[in-house]
Amino acid sequence: MAQLTCQNLCVGYDGKSVLQDLNFEVFAGDYLCIVGENGSGKSTLMKTILGLQPPISGRILTGDGLRKNEIGYLPQQTIVQKDFPASVREIVLSGCQGRCGKRPFYNREEKLLADDAMEKMEITKLSRRCYRELSGGQQQRVLLARALCATQKMLLLDEPVSGLDPKVTAQMYALIKKLNHDDGITVIMISHDISAALSFSSHILHIGESVFFGTKDEYLKSDSGRLFSAGKGGDER
Repeated sequence: MAQLTCQNLCVGYDGKSVLQDLNFEVFAGDYLCIVGENGSGKSTLMKTILGLQPPISGRILTGDGLRKNEIGYLPQQTIVQKDFPASVREIVLSGCQGRCGKRPFYNREEKLLADDAMEKMEITKLSRRCYRELSGGQQQRVLLARALCATQKMLLLDEPVSGLDPKVTAQMYALIKKLNHDDGITVIMISHDISAALSFSSHILHIGESVFFGTKDEYLKSDSGRLFSAGKGGDER
């Protein structure tokens, strides 16, 4: 059974459609990269999957034991977020808020979960540091650890390496791959880096003038894949 199913989905904002008639399924352990031209609706789709905005029409279903509040999310950072005056540990722990319900404190299990997430992201030694004093790569690790506190099942990542230098980018991709391969966490990632998408993903969703969904091998044989991977869109966001 699929963890996530989109059926005849139409997404947009202010009642204006930017993407329609979308159908695809994501299964446990998949690594799906969403690629496409600038303005094609990638981030809008992700926000709709998360329930941050309603679909114009169609349905988004969760299954295989996944609940909508068990999806971790790493959004694109804003200037305000980069300057947030809190400690690394406080930010990572805040990912457990969905587990607290009406309880106004974090319990022992949630604190251990935060410790484990920081260890996986190799930021334990930064736990007392102020978030806004960190480098861009360190901040992304903190936010990924925060997202892990919300889920052990599915992560949605919106261009997680945007603005990072090549070395830090490679480190982030390696961490995400490890979460998918070793921990079995399903990954859905928006990327403008087509080479990375084809290196790490199991499936590709290409949206734009044409829509493609399938394995990366099938994508490379498709018209959309041949055009996009040849560089006609690989640098678009």
